[in-house]
Amino acid sequence: MADPAAPPVRGVLRADAARNRARILDAAREVFAQRGVDVPMAAVARRAGVGIATLFRRFPTKQALVDEVFAEQLATCDDLLATALADPDPWRAFRQLLESVRAVQLRDRGFTQAVLATRPGAHDERRARAERAFAEVVRRAQAAGRLRRDFSPHDLALVLLATTGTTATPPEVADAVSRRLLAYLLQAFAAQAPGEGARPLPPPPALGLQAVIDATTP
Repeated sequence: MADPAAPPVRGVLRADAARNRARILDAAREVFAQRGVDVPMAAVARRAGVGIATLFRRFPTKQALVDEVFAEQLATCDDLLATALADPDPWRAFRQLLESVRAVQLRDRGFTQAVLATRPGAHDERRARAERAFAEVVRRAQAAGRLRRDFSPHDLALVLLATTGTTATPPEVADAVSRRLLAYLLQAFAAQAPGEGARPLPPPPALGLQAVIDATTP
């Protein structure tokens, strides 16, 4: 019969720690996706069903938790950039890349904030690689004469900030809102040939100002 006062077996501790870590990450993904990364750590702990001390044992800082949660989304961005660079049509590659990023933002409200707010030193190599890849997507589209010459790769941050703002709209119209906004942006980015008309926009969403006020007021 086991002595109840005896210390836990090391292997059991490791398994329990792994389960807690997985629960914390699952909870953080859900909370960040719904409310962004500004939520308190206590909210993540409650969703995971663990104590705050357990959470901090697994993740000593909030930034460490954010980095881990969004590692998968950053890997998704790597894949999207690789797909864009493999596309033989530079303008289509540019447009579809921004559309794909828009879709990720819509699914996960904390994504943009986590990417832009990551502390110096975290994911530096991945960030630098992604920036180089996006700059090449931009260069190819400009070389093809389809993207305006004064578009800068640094403008991606403006696009991310603009499109992530649409995630605060009511869920039933958020996709239509963000899709139309991106369509406007892409028209502004396009290098128009003489006599070439603008591409038609997606249908406007049925969204009034009161709906925006209701969605963005705490």
